[in-house]
Amino acid sequence: MVSDLEQLTQALARNLKRWRGERGFTLDALAARAGVSRGMIIQIEQARTNPSVGTTVKLADALGVSITTLLDHDRSPQVHVVLPGQGVRMWSSTPGSEARMLLGDDRRGPVEMWTYRLEPGDGTASDPHPAGTFEMLHVTAGELTLEIADDRHVVPAGGAVSFEANVPHAYRNEGAEAMEMTMAVSIPPVRGAEAHR
Repeated sequence: MVSDLEQLTQALARNLKRWRGERGFTLDALAARAGVSRGMIIQIEQARTNPSVGTTVKLADALGVSITTLLDHDRSPQVHVVLPGQGVRMWSSTPGSEARMLLGDDRRGPVEMWTYRLEPGDGTASDPHPAGTFEMLHVTAGELTLEIADDRHVVPAGGAVSFEANVPHAYRNEGAEAMEMTMAVSIPPVRGAEAHR
């Protein structure tokens, strides 16, 4: 029986190779676009490694697809129901914080839906995404401290925030209780000539 991790590793290998081919990228071209080493891409395409979330995001952004597209092993064309606890855990920390990818779609440009849970004192940072990437967050419990470049924004439970995500940003919980939020990410599609640079 194949484990969930093995299934994800194999799906990522197959899908990365497929999308790199569809975009017409050589290994060197994708490595340059994504800021990921050629050797790492080879290891991923041969299903010999499980890359970090950061590396997977960089590859998805460079290809102009959602992370879900890179990890998907059984894509339903019309309806995709994700039951509680079935999202793909993409990040976790020792205190119990985590980020789960719930849904993603590429039909109108990559769109992703995530849930985050940050325990008190915990946080995670993100590199800049491609220009035109937009994030929307809805805090459902606790209080989010959102850092965007040099600015800091506090969003309480029930509040929401949206921002252009082409600068460094971080999600932090500086409160005394767990912070939970739902996040939607819209990524601009890679088009024709742009895809073949």
